Amino acid sequence: MPQKQNSYDVVIAGGGAGGVGAAIGAAQAGARVALVEKYGFLGGAATNAQVLAYCGFYHQGDTPVQAVAGAGEQLLAEMRKLGVDCAPYHSPTTHNWIVLLDPERLKVALDRLLAAHGVDVMLHARVAAAERTGDAIERVTVAAMDGRFNLSARSFVDASGDANLALVSGVPMRLGDGEGRLQAYTMPLRIGGLAPGTEIDRDRMRAAVELYNSRSPYPIHRTDGGIYTRVPASTDFWWLVIDRDMPDLSWQSFTRAEQSAREMGLLLVDVLRETVPGFENAWMAQTGPQIGVRETRHPAARYEVRHADVVAGRLHPDGVARAAWPIELHSEAGKPIYEHVGGAGYYHVPLAALQAQGLNNLWYAGRVIGADPQAYGSTRVMGTAFATGEAAGVAAALTAKDGSAPDVEAVRAVLEANGALI
Repeated sequence: MPQKQNSYDVVIAGGGAGGVGAAIGAAQAGARVALVEKYGFLGGAATNAQVLAYCGFYHQGDTPVQAVAGAGEQLLAEMRKLGVDCAPYHSPTTHNWIVLLDPERLKVALDRLLAAHGVDVMLHARVAAAERTGDAIERVTVAAMDGRFNLSARSFVDASGDANLALVSGVPMRLGDGEGRLQAYTMPLRIGGLAPGTEIDRDRMRAAVELYNSRSPYPIHRTDGGIYTRVPASTDFWWLVIDRDMPDLSWQSFTRAEQSAREMGLLLVDVLRETVPGFENAWMAQTGPQIGVRETRHPAARYEVRHADVVAGRLHPDGVARAAWPIELHSEAGKPIYEHVGGAGYYHVPLAALQAQGLNNLWYAGRVIGADPQAYGSTRVMGTAFATGEAAGVAAALTAKDGSAPDVEAVRAVLEANGALI
């Protein structure tokens, strides 16, 4: 039985980029905020899956043009205080501008930032159930180390990535692309022990992958040598080259993907030691902590960002967030497909894409916002998640104050006052 009950204006499920953005947005709009996170740290895929780059803060192109500010920029400023440069980095593989991360400093920066905004962060806890009356959620049950307890609120944000809050609230779901296909999952590798001054030769990395494939029952499908860089403030090498197809969301499929990806990583480092100059003393510094999840469930929203919105760079009168990352689809492991953003290099995410169908006080942030299967390849990235999260948090706070969904001008006014780009 639930042991206690706490009351908030806004309760947020998930502490990744979307959840952090939502917490900051709601707090800056005057709400009392609780954030529930299943891991022992915040950061989402950047810290739980070692995706050591923020994508979506900048437009694609020859020079960096900022697309996300507001809450996201507050976090970058906090990381700079900890010695992380956070300058835009032009990927030589994809030609996108990204922000390279140090995951341990990122964890501390996130802790400090949410503490500064007065957010009650609940780690090692997850939303396990929800109670609703008609078109509103009344409270959620949180499962934590000390048992279960209730959190009541006037407004809620699902920033879980997997739509867990929407799921337990009875919102209809689409799995993957609607025909059962999920974006491939990935296992980034962090490799230590490189010789000082080692220059990475892409042809040698490709050759190493070919040799690996001749030895392993689990093939690597990327033929370009993958995406790699050095980890900031270290001599470690970060490599994104292992992708795994995921047939479904069963525990059996997750277990196979996790275990096989770890086996792949160890063998791949063995091959690098044998064949690539500078890697003679290399060792596996880290996989995970878990495999990188690109896609699971999509809850029904009042609007879906469409493929046509992205390729046209469409600006909506009810837009509340900019999105600038190109469509990046991983429908087949190791064979990403890209499609550029049109117009001025960004498009709008409308407010309706952040609101649940059938529930007036549930808002979406990050990967769970409304998007069709093609547009999702653009909306899902972490930079964009900060922007959609901040907008969702503001909308949730205004909903909590007035008891009804706010108009878009009210949301935009708060966002712009806090430095967000729309």
